[in-house]
Order: sequence, then structure tokens, then C-alpha cells
Amino acid sequence: MKKTLAWAVTFVTAATCTLGAALPAAAAGGTTSTAVTSAASPGSTFDTSRLSPEAKAVADKLLAALPADWKQRREAAAAKYGIHDSQWAGFLDNAINPGDYQCTDTAMRDYSRTLLAGADPGLAIFLSWIGAFDLPTYDALLFGSESKSNTFGYKGEYTNQLTSEGKNLKRFWDIYSDDIQIVPMHGGETFSSPERLTRVLGVLYGVEGEDAKYLAWLFNALVNMDPVLQGGDNPFFTFNAFAYSEEGDPQPMGISDRIVVGDGILQALKAVGLGDVAPRAILAHEFGHHVQYEDKLIDKTTLTGPEASRRVELMADAFGTYYVTHSRGESLNTKRVLDSEKSFYQVGDCSFSSVGHHGTPNQRLAASSWAASVANDAANQGHILPSLKFDELFEAKLPDIVKPDATN
Repeated sequence: MKKTLAWAVTFVTAATCTLGAALPAAAAGGTTSTAVTSAASPGSTFDTSRLSPEAKAVADKLLAALPADWKQRREAAAAKYGIHDSQWAGFLDNAINPGDYQCTDTAMRDYSRTLLAGADPGLAIFLSWIGAFDLPTYDALLFGSESKSNTFGYKGEYTNQLTSEGKNLKRFWDIYSDDIQIVPMHGGETFSSPERLTRVLGVLYGVEGEDAKYLAWLFNALVNMDPVLQGGDNPFFTFNAFAYSEEGDPQPMGISDRIVVGDGILQALKAVGLGDVAPRAILAHEFGHHVQYEDKLIDKTTLTGPEASRRVELMADAFGTYYVTHSRGESLNTKRVLDSEKSFYQVGDCSFSSVGHHGTPNQRLAASSWAASVANDAANQGHILPSLKFDELFEAKLPDIVKPDATN
């Protein structure tokens, strides 16, 4: 099995696509330029003459310092570590008919669109193409570790909550989980540390020594050039959470099982009024992916393409909600949890043809509602279903969860 990187939310990358879509207008008409091949669109170029003189000077130095095959190296690193941005990268024929489903915008999406308001769009596009927005993710994935000194949230406000829940999740589910680490992702810390930035760039672009240090300085200079980016602390840089495992991989990289939670997603949940329940739901969802890894549930299906990825994500929603509503889990009030998830789990997407499809907002809420009912309706409230038994119930319920719901 390949290394598995399961993303809970990908607004950073989704917003990057939006920036990329705006590129032709931003880049048109330049007379002199340094061209950058787009990582998202191989045939596109970026005209650095559209940047401010200060940004152009640094951008041109950065391009000159990058290896000639920087794009190929970046793509190779993404494949090597399982980072494929699959929400939009893959498109396959599938049986999902978008006209059969309700799929609308949410408060979370509205919030995500405000994150780069006022930023220089040309600089933001350039940074996305050279991989700057990915650097905190690589830092947490490759070099992060669980530690008593770790903090979660910009002010550490979620540290106790998530640390405690991580321990509870390991006790709750019947899988081997001693090796799962809960790791924070801090964008500002990545960019403010020359050492951290240098080692990440070494992995991403295959540069070493003084060359890597110079690149780190240039990346940092660009990120600090626009105050909207907050030196990497803008939530845009860390607007995600994910689970990673090399379980069953024939060529493991030696990275421990982990759940990474970014400051940006925690800030977003707070911004839309979900700062209490939703962080715990995120962690429980991501731990649900580790249950899938250990129980080998991901490939236990005849579904393919978007239907397969949708099943995986809806199952993780169900595992997560069962835990947070169970009397021996977080024991949270069901109405409180589901009211939260009406917004939180509406990070569900409308990418019906993408192999990274996570399920529509309604489907994600339906999966969570069902899981809460399993916990609340149990005759023995103190009994925790074995994970394989819970999966058996979920598989039987899945066709009902994903049935068409559009009204004509």
C-alpha cells in the first residue's frame, strides 16, 4: 500500500487553485520577464515583471537559485511522501451525477476566501507556484514530533484539549496506536527559523548547504514582503489537518504515524463560531483514518475513483462522531456536536469528478448523524463497538448516506 496522506480540509490548496485560475489576467502584457512553469498547470508561465520592483528582484534571485528541474523535484517529493493535493489533481470517469445532489457554499468556505484579502495577488500566485504555501506542511510531516512542549493554536489555546483527546482516542479504539503522534503545524515558526526552512527546502528541492540556506533566506524574504501574509502566520499557510501512515508500505520512509493539525484550521473554526466542539471533531476524524489504516479498511471495497475516496472520508466522519458522542469518548451533547457539524462537516466538497472527493456537505452531516445515533441508541451505553463491527454497520448504511438528495 502506498503512503497515505488523508486531508481533512484543503482550503489552502483550493484557494491556490483559485489564484492560479486568475493568473492569465495577472500575467498578461509583460514585456520582460522571468518565466516560471506552473506546478499546477505545466503550460503556464509567470511574468515576474508584474510584481513590485522589490518583490521582482527577490523572485528573480530565487528562480536563479532554484535547480533547473525544480518543478520535477517538487513533484517527485510530493509523490514520494504521498502529498498529491488530490482534491483537484485527479479526474476520472465516475458514476456520481452532480445534478442529483445538493451542494452549496458554507461559512467555512466564505471565511477561507477572506484570508488573502488585500494581499498582492501576483506575489501570492508566485508563492503558490514555487511551493511556499506547502513548506509548513512538509515541516510538520517530515520533522514534527509529539512533545510536551508542543502547542496547538496561535496562542496555544487548544493545547490541553487536543493533547488530552489524543490520549483518550488511543484508549477508546481497539487498534495499535501507541506510535501515533499528534503534531502541530505552525506557519510562522517554519518561516522564522532558518534551520527549519533550510532542511525542508533540502527535501523539497534537493539542495544542500549554503545553497539551501540562501534559498531559505529568499523564501523568507518574499513571505515577509506582504503584511497580509503575516510572515507565514496567515491561516492560509496552515489551513488543514491530516493523518499520515506508512502502514503496509513496502518502502517506508521512516516517518511515524501521525496526525497534524494546523493553526489555520483551528483559527478558522473559531472564526465561524465552532472553536469548542469542532477541533475535537477534527482530531477524532483524523484518528478515524488511523483506524482505517490499522484495520486495512481503505482498500476493502469494490468502489473506485471519487466513490472510493468519498467512502473513506464519510467513514472517518462516522468514526469521529461515534467517538465524540459516546459516553466513554468525549461524551459531548449530540445536538451540540451535530449543530457544529452542520458547518464544520460542510467542508464537504462538490468535486464530484475528483479522486479526492470527500462527499457533499449533506452526506458528511448524514454520516455523522448516523454515527451519533449508533452511540446514543445502544442498549449498553458503556459498550464500545469493535472498530471492525462499526465498519460493518457503516458499510451497510453507506448506500443510504450517499443516495441522491436534490429536489426538483
